[in-house]
Amino acid sequence: MRYSQFLIPTLREDPAEAEVMSHRLMLRAGMIRKLAAGIYSTLPLGERVIKKTAQIVREEMNRAGALEVTLPFVQPAELWHESGRWNVYGKELLRLKDRNERDFCLGPTHEEVITDLVKGVISSYKQLPVNLYQIHIKFRDEIRPRFGVMRAREFIMKDAYSFDVDEKGAEESYRKMYDAYCRIFERLGLKFRAVEADSGPIGGSFSHEFMVLADTGEDVIVACTDCDYAANMEKAEIQAPQAAPVKKDDFNELQRVETPQMKTIEEVTGFLNVDASSLIKTLVFASAHDPVVALVRGDHEINEIKLKNLLACDHLELADEELIERITHAPRGFAGPVGLKDVEIIADLGLQGRINFVTGGNEKDIHLINVNINRDFTVSRFADIRCAQEGDSCPRCGEKLTTTRGIEVGHIFKLGTKYSEAMQATYLDAGGSSKPMVMGCYGIGIGRTAAAAIEQSHDEHGIIFPEPIAPFSVIIVLVNPTDEKQKQIAEHLYNDLLAQDIEVLLDDRDERPGSKFNDADLVGIPLRVTVGKFAVKENMVDLKWRKTGEVKQVAVDSVTEAIAENLRKTNFT
Repeated sequence: MRYSQFLIPTLREDPAEAEVMSHRLMLRAGMIRKLAAGIYSTLPLGERVIKKTAQIVREEMNRAGALEVTLPFVQPAELWHESGRWNVYGKELLRLKDRNERDFCLGPTHEEVITDLVKGVISSYKQLPVNLYQIHIKFRDEIRPRFGVMRAREFIMKDAYSFDVDEKGAEESYRKMYDAYCRIFERLGLKFRAVEADSGPIGGSFSHEFMVLADTGEDVIVACTDCDYAANMEKAEIQAPQAAPVKKDDFNELQRVETPQMKTIEEVTGFLNVDASSLIKTLVFASAHDPVVALVRGDHEINEIKLKNLLACDHLELADEELIERITHAPRGFAGPVGLKDVEIIADLGLQGRINFVTGGNEKDIHLINVNINRDFTVSRFADIRCAQEGDSCPRCGEKLTTTRGIEVGHIFKLGTKYSEAMQATYLDAGGSSKPMVMGCYGIGIGRTAAAAIEQSHDEHGIIFPEPIAPFSVIIVLVNPTDEKQKQIAEHLYNDLLAQDIEVLLDDRDERPGSKFNDADLVGIPLRVTVGKFAVKENMVDLKWRKTGEVKQVAVDSVTEAIAENLRKTNFT
């Protein structure tokens, strides 16, 4: 492909709208352009990256035995009512009506559609297992789309769905997809880690997220320093502390102290000259059922996902001022567990074995000191309801946990019979009995993966694409297009590389050499061939590797062979 005939509208300055590096560089490199909030057009250069990413995913899905389909983007509400998710999924589900006032939605995911399809075409155990996948557009009406294609409202996803006769078969399908995902991200040239994760609105009993490791990632990965345990922050468990027995003789006398206008942990600890670990944060939550009070140490953070899962409720949110005052008789910032009635109190495990806490006094500008569990108030139950921290104990082996950052690019779920039972997706077993199919689902964000690759690998000059998904393998920079001899050499190399089925971009533009070099670095093509005066005088060209910055002079007659050999070694032709 010739640069002069290709559309690469690069930008010299960082766009004001871009918040993260991948968004900034994809805009500057002419890969995407914004149409509306969270909705982007993909330009030719970006399309090549997306298509290469999708092709690797497709090849590994096919290798794992999955079969490709295409499912409708517009989905009837009846299916979502049947699964029970129409009123549960939330505002991310973009609902619409057709001309006959029938309800539809734009597909954020396709569990309902695929279950409806399979139950209509599979009836016998002899037809199972089966795994169907697609690479297709999704739409989720994010409340705050940001980071370009990293968190867009409209995006391309590979989603697959497995159907098995029993849990054993479903476990095998899950393992096949786990292994396929590992191969996919290895082939994409990414540093990644699979971590245990919460299943969220998709549902199911178990799931793994695949995280591309990047310092700029918005997700926190919690991992053991000794064993292979790893989870995302929502899921990460913490080993219960080895608490010493509490001695009532060590309880100090409960006291009421004035703390005027002091609502935050920092304000209260500073005023009382105590450590944050000696405070109890009292948090009131509104749930789909009754309100609940959660207690965590002052130096810990509540994990709302853990609490929600513990309560097995579909809806949970921090209470508003009115509910807080109704439960505690105090404004926000002064709530405490002492004296609360007719409300469930759930305390984090980190509060066990500790005494003489500071809590809110359930009265404006008042706190209590020397508060003790079982003497001054009663806990309904203890549970792991806080976010893991660096240095916590691993739930598997007891060694220390550490935290890193990552970007979620894939998620696999064990769905069980959540959808098949709700939608009557059954099969007849060998004995003629009807049983629900056991399901799994498996997603990869295609554009998100490309963006994550940029977050993981870039420098001050631009993108450094992993070789397998680079838009072109080689760029030839013709320094002076008006020099006939330079032009002949560049054209000769260009045609030779094409004859070797090597993807090459010839920069034949009448631009300053510096601009061409900058653009080559910006768009992240792995190997640059510079054809200038030296090529004419000495019959030598410069090869420069984008990733390492290494420069090597090679004879013109040997360039094609040298490039082909390099590409064979890196295995990205």
